[in-house]
Amino acid sequence: MATYDLEEQEQIEELKTWWKLHGMIVTAVIVALAVAVVGWQGWQWWQRSQSVQAAQLYGGVQQALTQQDVKRARLLAGELIEKYSGTAYAGMAAMLSGKALAESGDLKSAQAQFGWAAENAKDPALRDLARLRQAIVLAEDKSYDEALKLLAVPPAPSFMARFLEVRGDILATQGKAAEARSAYAESIKQFEETRKAEGLPAGPYRDILQAKHDASGGQS
Repeated sequence: MATYDLEEQEQIEELKTWWKLHGMIVTAVIVALAVAVVGWQGWQWWQRSQSVQAAQLYGGVQQALTQQDVKRARLLAGELIEKYSGTAYAGMAAMLSGKALAESGDLKSAQAQFGWAAENAKDPALRDLARLRQAIVLAEDKSYDEALKLLAVPPAPSFMARFLEVRGDILATQGKAAEARSAYAESIKQFEETRKAEGLPAGPYRDILQAKHDASGGQS
């Protein structure tokens, strides 16, 4: 029994010695882990809070547009972008506001909204769509070169046909028939490739592109 007590005492002394050497490090690691867990939980809570508040403002934008209050929709979208630009709602609000502003004839403000979404929206597809709409609004404002510059940046394959179609529309407006026809031909090609890859029916869009191509004149 005495031998057991001696061995036990030796183990205790070894433990004390080990703790003197490493105890501060262990404590620091435990504290750091605790702080990290609390920090992560706080970050998660903050993210959820931001998302909830952004969602409320986005609902306000939708409601304002339902009431055809474009000015209020623009103000709410601006507030959402200013306070919650890191959320997905900011890009969606900019798109809604931009569309309403374009329809109301305020092309400059619409360009700004679409431009922000094209640069900052969280979803890559939304950024492509914003850039497309910005180009359309620029073309409506007769800023053709700026619009063509935006369209020259390749989007995701699913948007390529539409980008080329708008490019053709702008070139046709500028009287560049041969270039417009070429853009429409490329648009048809891209549309067919995407359609076949995704197993989709041709639908009326193919006919629209063909009609624009045939009406553009010039030579492919």
